[in-house]
Amino acid sequence: MTGKKLIIAALVLALVQIGFLSWIIAGRAAILRSGKEVLLKVQPVDPRDLLRGDYVSLSNNISRIPVKLIADIPQGKFSSDDGSIMVRLKKGADGYWQPMAAWFGKAPAPAGADEADIAGHVAAGWDLRSPGMTIAPDYGIDRFYVPEGEGMAIQDDMRVRPFGIKLALAADGTAQIKALMDGDKTLFEEPLY
Repeated sequence: MTGKKLIIAALVLALVQIGFLSWIIAGRAAILRSGKEVLLKVQPVDPRDLLRGDYVSLSNNISRIPVKLIADIPQGKFSSDDGSIMVRLKKGADGYWQPMAAWFGKAPAPAGADEADIAGHVAAGWDLRSPGMTIAPDYGIDRFYVPEGEGMAIQDDMRVRPFGIKLALAADGTAQIKALMDGDKTLFEEPLY
């Protein structure tokens, strides 16, 4: 009887693990499939990870948010707390999306038709006293893995012409990188699964 219970418990545990992994993958795929597309301008940082291969580390035009764009800084608040931030983006004339407002926590109203919200995380300690200061939210979109041997070439190309990343944004602001763009040309596209 103990052997049967052990086998049943192992099967249940395996099914729970498979279900959890499937849920994570399906959630990512749902964002890529039906999320709102946003194009951000990027600059290279570093192209290689010894353990995981070539990647393009991306600094984008929403990597630094001016403090003056944050609408809900409490009076007398001098530095940021560790927490979430929502950044509202608007499509520019050049096709790249730019930050237009931000809020700690959630946005007070839904984004308009020509706007999109991206959720990020802000570490504690960013200076909020001066409107000229910036903060650096983490959106989880700072790396894009590329085929081996192509990271350096892409990094070199990024220094001479504009590159971008196409994002898919879920309704709650969760972002997934959908594609790496060289101008209007798609270099690499993320598969759904």
